[in-house]
Amino acid sequence: MIDSSSLVERILVRDVRAIARAISKVENDAPHATEILKSLFAHTGRGVTIGVTGAPGSGKSTLVDKLALHYRGLGKTIGILAVDPSSPFSGGAILGDRIRMQGLANDPHVFIRSMATRGNLGGLARATVDAVAVLDAAGYDRILVETVGVGQDEVDIVKTADVSVVVLVPGMGDDIQAIKAGIMEIGEIFVINKAEREGVERTERELIALLEMSERSDGWKPLIIRTVATQNRGIAEFTDAIETYASFRQRESSSMERRVSVAENRLVEMLRERLLRRVLNEALAPGELQELAAAVAARRRDPYSVVEEIGNKVRID
Repeated sequence: MIDSSSLVERILVRDVRAIARAISKVENDAPHATEILKSLFAHTGRGVTIGVTGAPGSGKSTLVDKLALHYRGLGKTIGILAVDPSSPFSGGAILGDRIRMQGLANDPHVFIRSMATRGNLGGLARATVDAVAVLDAAGYDRILVETVGVGQDEVDIVKTADVSVVVLVPGMGDDIQAIKAGIMEIGEIFVINKAEREGVERTERELIALLEMSERSDGWKPLIIRTVATQNRGIAEFTDAIETYASFRQRESSSMERRVSVAENRLVEMLRERLLRRVLNEALAPGELQELAAAVAARRRDPYSVVEEIGNKVRID
């Protein structure tokens, strides 16, 4: 068994096996995972994390693939995290990103990893943010995080990225879905993929109108880029847009405010996870939570009294 200090040293020189092992420990909340993250934290903050989200079927995987290839042409090292739903049978990621991204899988300067939810305590966003920290400490220049949809977990992940990208497709009603999910508020760049389709003009007009309804506190005006990822069209412009915002963020004093906000949210999430773990481990016997849930479902108990009772066991008011 490799000790934590040895693993950290190997990660810092971008040893792919050490990186993969560390991410697995983070995903599974294994012993020593926190110690590894503590040691790596001082080495983070050098790369640019790009969060890519959007509705299923919008072509995010192809877009990320082409973006990574373009960055490789510029000499950048790339880390890719594809956040997938879990298989109900194996607990592993359903989507095979090494199959979808064959052009990158054999590149020694590209690290690709699928992350499954697995129902772990702490949630998908926490594990993904920690995995990003591992890749950042390993010295990858650009870290691409592709999420599977536009749910709350995906919004949380993208919020922690340096650059947030929302992918839409003409004629699929993605603009309305984006509003419902709160995505419009966090996107720095909006990509209309599959732009060869009919309705791209209408989608762009609606998007412009929606963006004009609100003004960001940092003064940034979100960029809209058209792409046809399968044909590699618009990828250079997409890359330029990312770098433009990354430069803008470095210049703005409000960028520190955002980093403070992200750090505060992360601290709250970690505290919430630790408290929940303590409650589950200390206040409840095996199977007791299910029994209490059954009592609430049958209206024999009310949930407020149950939570009060559990909280009192661990002195939580």
